[in-house]
Amino acid sequence: MTFLQDRDYIARLLGPSLYSLSVLHLTRTVRFTIGPDNTRTLEGGRDPNGFAAIPSMRGLGRHYELQVTCAGVVDPATGYLIDIKTIDRAVRDHALPIIARACSSDAGKAPTQVLADFVPDLANGLPGFFSAVRWKLDPYYSLEMNTKSPDRVLLRQKFDFAAAHRLHIASLSDEENRTRFGKCNNASGHGHNYQFEPCVTLVLDASGNTPFSLQDLERLVQSAIIDRFDHKHLNTDTTEFSADGGVNPSVENISRVFYSLLADAINGEGKGASLSHITVWETDRTSCTYPAL
Repeated sequence: MTFLQDRDYIARLLGPSLYSLSVLHLTRTVRFTIGPDNTRTLEGGRDPNGFAAIPSMRGLGRHYELQVTCAGVVDPATGYLIDIKTIDRAVRDHALPIIARACSSDAGKAPTQVLADFVPDLANGLPGFFSAVRWKLDPYYSLEMNTKSPDRVLLRQKFDFAAAHRLHIASLSDEENRTRFGKCNNASGHGHNYQFEPCVTLVLDASGNTPFSLQDLERLVQSAIIDRFDHKHLNTDTTEFSADGGVNPSVENISRVFYSLLADAINGEGKGASLSHITVWETDRTSCTYPAL
């Protein structure tokens, strides 16, 4: 099949108007390190392993990821929205130098301020395509900004806790519960090493700062969720999931309960932050996000 025949096949499959007009998102992850010799970073030092990082780690340094999302309509000739090499170049030309300078000369600057500094430059480097960027400052902590809400930042941080639970509905017979929940209905319960990730919307001032910090989130998560549920049997040690007035501790219900508790705690801080959603992982294969995105 030739390229033109392939295009015609796709157009017939999707419909010509859908193929040419449907907007999609393309996300590219760019990894880089910033070390003691930031001159090499700013000069765009090249290394062979673009998967790990360019520039790569030399000595002690900081490793970051930028997940850049572009939006638009696919070019029917190339099948591209945008060449990913263009995204790589925009990050290294427009975002990396600002981050590198902040790491050396503006070490006291808040990450939200640095993000607010480089997003306009990054958008200018990807005109007509740039939609959002998520800056992963470490594997579990990230900040995200998008073009629709330039005065907002999404703060995410992962946490974990261990707990036991039993899936059981009191109004059903023991046999019905065993049939419905299987091993998860074990009378003594069973355990999980849960992970969860709140996503908090921060409001920035003109300088890109915000009164709500990562440390505020960690403190509130500790008191509202971890102290309450870590190393507990959810059915017997907590009111939220007890047989007497609580809800069945499925991952779906856990995400809803956690959202309610943490949203109230964040609102009570009075710092203009709000909980957008929360994702709870029961295992690495099963998670639930509430509210739905």
